[in-house]
Amino acid sequence: MSKYLLNKFLYTVDRDPTLVERYREEPREMVTWWESTLANSVLNCHGGEASTWLAFTDEEREALIGHDHCKLFELGAHPFLTLTLFIAMFERDNTEPLEYQKAYGARMAHFSMPYPDIAT
Repeated sequence: MSKYLLNKFLYTVDRDPTLVERYREEPREMVTWWESTLANSVLNCHGGEASTWLAFTDEEREALIGHDHCKLFELGAHPFLTLTLFIAMFERDNTEPLEYQKAYGARMAHFSMPYPDIAT
């Protein structure tokens, strides 16, 4: 399990509107593509440098594909990263102000302290 890789995925996808749309519309293809092309790139590097060992576990991959922010939190993804990305993907589907954010919080309500470790 790599909390770093989960958070890197959420961070990089959230910063590119094209990737946000791909992740919303074709999550399985997007996660597979991202893992094979960007997972091992060095974050915020100008290219040419990469690692070779980073990969999602099956559990992480399925949580990303399923847009399951609760499972991602259990696995160590930072809730701020999931919230900002998922707002970009799903807020438009709601009609009331903060409707998506309230639903997100309600789905996370079953967590009690101590919360899962989100340190990377």
